[in-house]
Amino acid sequence: MAKKKGETYFDTFVELVSYSCRAADLLKEILYDFNAEMLPQKMKEMHEIEHGGDEARHRMIKRLAREFITPIDREDIVALADTIDTVTDTIEDVLMRMYMFNISKVTVQALKMTDVIVKCCNALKTALDEFSNFRKSSKLHDLVVEVNRLEEEGDALYMDATRKLYVECDNYKELAAWDTIYHYLEKCCDSCEDVADAIESVIMKNS
Repeated sequence: MAKKKGETYFDTFVELVSYSCRAADLLKEILYDFNAEMLPQKMKEMHEIEHGGDEARHRMIKRLAREFITPIDREDIVALADTIDTVTDTIEDVLMRMYMFNISKVTVQALKMTDVIVKCCNALKTALDEFSNFRKSSKLHDLVVEVNRLEEEGDALYMDATRKLYVECDNYKELAAWDTIYHYLEKCCDSCEDVADAIESVIMKNS
């Protein structure tokens, strides 16, 4: 896809996080109406989203290699693009593990963690919509704090889910599978916080 007329790096950040939001929404849709037989098809849908994000990132990097003047440091542009891309990748990783471990039923704890992932991605989208105005924005700091708060909420859910699993589950294959899946769900929240940290780093460097 060619660069749109007037497209900025900030526009691309928003595009990248939009793929993350789509991935999070699809994960929620799959888990709330779970059908193990549909997982292969849903994995293809998820991979198409992830691939779209990769293509947008590649376009940005090619453009960055040609341009001498950038609105923020080049390494910050790359770091932010990479952290956003990791969010989408990690959401796809959750679905891959569910397929690999032959999950047949979704836990309430997984649904709650997925809800937080969706909220994290939506908060990042709002923050990145505001990011082009980072030198003057009165909202951006609060949006970064909100992502951090949601990540802490995800941590608490992860701890409770893991404890419940080890207290109540006597099926060791099931225990091992969900232990890993909960870990990847928690990693999704961590990766969202990494994006918030990257945004905050740019603000601090350019203040």
